[in-house]
Amino acid sequence: MKLFARAADEDQFVRDAIDDHTAAFRDQTRMTTAYTSTLVLMNATLIVSMAAVALWQWSVGQIAIGAVATAIPLAWQLNNIAGWVARSVTSIFENIGTVQDGMRSIDVPRQMPDPPNAAELVVTGGEIRIDGESVGGRNFRKVRRNIGYLPENLALYDNLTGLETLHFFARLKGAAVGQCAAKLELVGLRHAATRRVREYSKGMRQRLGFAQALLGEPRLLFLDEPTNGLDPEAIREFFAILRGLQNDGVTMILTSHILADIQERVDRLAIMKSGKIQSCGSVQALRETVRLPLLLEIGGTLSTEQVAMALHGLPVISIEARQERLWVRLPREAKMQALARLVALGDGMQDLHVREPSLEDVFFGLAEE
Repeated sequence: MKLFARAADEDQFVRDAIDDHTAAFRDQTRMTTAYTSTLVLMNATLIVSMAAVALWQWSVGQIAIGAVATAIPLAWQLNNIAGWVARSVTSIFENIGTVQDGMRSIDVPRQMPDPPNAAELVVTGGEIRIDGESVGGRNFRKVRRNIGYLPENLALYDNLTGLETLHFFARLKGAAVGQCAAKLELVGLRHAATRRVREYSKGMRQRLGFAQALLGEPRLLFLDEPTNGLDPEAIREFFAILRGLQNDGVTMILTSHILADIQERVDRLAIMKSGKIQSCGSVQALRETVRLPLLLEIGGTLSTEQVAMALHGLPVISIEARQERLWVRLPREAKMQALARLVALGDGMQDLHVREPSLEDVFFGLAEE
């Protein structure tokens, strides 16, 4: 039975289960041996003592020889009955131990060891609700079926095909198996539906993981580093699918370290530091919160001195000339005045671009606070 997708964990778990069973079997054998030995000694004492008493009573004329012939076989039969009872009792204990060992062997450990000096996580308050339903309430199964999850590294069975993998996850989730082929086509894996997962590239595995997250038409999606291993074309297709889901009213929570991929594709951002949300809002709101300077890109024949003279009196941070263009860095509050003065320079300025701080700039700006 394949318990986990990680072979090393499986091997260690099986070894631990065998060790537990061996220890339990050793203790049970000792107990059975002691019990059986004690019973044999008691039965032998019973037979000898009954035979001796019967012969003594016959010798003094208190009983007839027929009573002696009856007493000794009776003691022998009691010995046989006691042995049968002993074997039945020990087999009961053995079966109970075997069942318990089997349960421990196929059940995932319910307690995991914590790292040294790990802090205890205590729930201080609050409740998680999705569409008004508590995730721990009576309808928790229904609520959880409305959730799709793509982990950063999804464990898959290499011996299954892509379609068989989705069938497996659909049955686990209680979703319709008939939708699996459509999900494969949606993520661009229709051509690989009958290929073994071991033949999939990293990008194909990521697509397959995304397909399993979409099973059951979830209303809430958690996507952890979903673009890992995807080429630029696949990334574009991935976000196109997300836009379609968003139009259908699906809520998506996406984590990513590739800030350029999500900068213009998300409604709201939450930037975390040391496990806590440091700031949350739209990209533009975060830019205004950090108050990072703007960058004006000027193309044309203007010199640095001409631009500096035109912007004299404004809180300009820097003016640089590189790659045959001028780059002016200044606070956001001075943007409109600077644009008006630069436009007044006339034909010397051929084009002008206002570059907002990137999401990476915002991230590092918040990190420095």
